[in-house]
Amino acid sequence: MADLAQIVKAYDIRGLCPEQLDEPLAELLGAAFAEVTEAGSIVIGHDMRPSSPGLAAAFARGAVARGTDATIIGLCSTDQLYYASGNMNIPGAMFTASHNPARYNGIKLCRAGAAPVGQDTGLAEIRALTEHWLAQGTPPAVTPPGTLTRRDTLRDYAAYLLSLVDLSSIRPLKVVVDAGNGMGGHTVPTVLAGLPLDVVPMYFELDGTFPNHEANPLDPKNLVDLQARVRAEGADLGLAFDGDADRCFVIDERGEGVSPSAITALVAARELAKHPGGTVIHNLITSWSVPEVVKEHGGTPVRTRVGHSFIKQEMATTGAVFGGEHSAHYYFRDFWNADTGMLAALHVLAALGTQPGPLSELVSSYDRYAASGEINSTVTDQSARTAAVHAAFATRDDVTFDDLDGLTVTAADWWLNLRPSNTEPLLRLNVEARDRETMEHIRDEALTLIRG
Repeated sequence: MADLAQIVKAYDIRGLCPEQLDEPLAELLGAAFAEVTEAGSIVIGHDMRPSSPGLAAAFARGAVARGTDATIIGLCSTDQLYYASGNMNIPGAMFTASHNPARYNGIKLCRAGAAPVGQDTGLAEIRALTEHWLAQGTPPAVTPPGTLTRRDTLRDYAAYLLSLVDLSSIRPLKVVVDAGNGMGGHTVPTVLAGLPLDVVPMYFELDGTFPNHEANPLDPKNLVDLQARVRAEGADLGLAFDGDADRCFVIDERGEGVSPSAITALVAARELAKHPGGTVIHNLITSWSVPEVVKEHGGTPVRTRVGHSFIKQEMATTGAVFGGEHSAHYYFRDFWNADTGMLAALHVLAALGTQPGPLSELVSSYDRYAASGEINSTVTDQSARTAAVHAAFATRDDVTFDDLDGLTVTAADWWLNLRPSNTEPLLRLNVEARDRETMEHIRDEALTLIRG
């Protein structure tokens, strides 16, 4: 029997394929999704992994057997699936393992209007029902079954994104795009068609074996090819998408990475120009510059835990216009509070193309501090190491502590956050300071305590 405890995560389903996730299990999960959501109709999409079409079809069979109509939109990015769910106002399922290696696959689920499904919003019930059916057998199919249809949403998705950003007056730009053999190779040509852009494509061939590099731009080694190509081409910028193209990383004209915090601040300023006085969500390890820029542009910053379920919940609760994370997930009220790297990329193109300077100069006002980036340490006792850091910094009288997500220590000139991984014996450290020397000093002090 499949061990769902190993593959049902906090926000999605993900595991080795077919060892942990195969078509018979996908069919049961589709049936359970239909039952739990009580949906009359659902929409299903998939990425370019070799196993994805078969898994998506099996999931559809399970839903149809429970009397639910299923629309398969085929190859798509995750944010294209969110568009379909939002536009059609029905629940959705996206078959992808995002940036994970080729042997993995998974399912990202949402309710109608692209509302997230996580452990507390239906995923636990889907798992429990699937486990029950694995043990007891699936009940007979209902009569009549649902219908199965196919639909292409790529052009509609592209048109919707372009309706949200004014690109009518941008100057010609040369942009190198690294799709990492993922779904960006499918969506980028349609979204960017017709704009005054000289697009230099890298790894646009859809290939779920990822022959060039892993489609995970959060790892610096996967950006090396793009950085070199931007410099070689004399391009204005580079864009790197992850496997399911819901995240986008930006490279400036020098081949240097632009901090996702700086992109968050830049897009926040633009969204606040559209929606004056709005709220902007940021997680607690984005830069100090993000709430500063939000306030400077008349908005209200709201700090949350790391993770898309927390961001989306705060977006819904506060009516926020925008939200950003250090991991290059960007969320928009105009996009059903869902994350879309493509829309963030269009904002960067619009901001760059409507002024004469280079990207490095444009983002400098949004990138004000020295940051360590996220540093992972393998530890045997996460709580003990965190307590050691707390005790050491508690001897100072110039710091404050909070435990919104892990341990955050804040001083006048720096802050650090130490968070345990939920799935691995790791502690994740982030440090930011007003200057690099201070950042490096605090970083090294904390790492000595963590790895002691």
